[in-house]
Amino acid sequence: MAVLPVGTRRKLMKHPLGWIAAGFGAGFSPKAPGTVGSLAALLPWWFLMKDLPLPAYLAVLAAGFGIGVWASHWVITRTGIEDPSLVVWDEYIGMWITLLMAPAGWPWMVVAFVLFRLFDIAKPWPVSWADEKVHGGFGAMLDDAIAGVYALLALQLIAFFLPR
Repeated sequence: MAVLPVGTRRKLMKHPLGWIAAGFGAGFSPKAPGTVGSLAALLPWWFLMKDLPLPAYLAVLAAGFGIGVWASHWVITRTGIEDPSLVVWDEYIGMWITLLMAPAGWPWMVVAFVLFRLFDIAKPWPVSWADEKVHGGFGAMLDDAIAGVYALLALQLIAFFLPR
């Protein structure tokens, strides 16, 4: 991930798509912006999404993914950088996919966070394939969405097999 000069960041933040792509500021983190973006994604999930009915939750995910493709493409086009570190909206969507149908309680949110970061960083196939072969805004979003699906499956397996 490439780090953008401060002047470029300021220009991007003058447009709503820049704010969305940067996860409303989480992408400004000087260290580990992906991790900060994943943490920031927990706030809207906890306060706005966790109790949504499944169809509404899926609609938010679909709309969020589409907006993320648009916003990421906008930033990539303006910077000429394929995966700028400022873009963390993909982490939001990946976390929200991971948390789909998560068991209730903040400990599960912590487990979901750890699982998503693990799959996002390790990039098992096809996450690595999407990261390397799919470009533009769609590519920026796709690898994290796939990592989110892996983390979702792992979370559900843990919840199923964990003794109560």
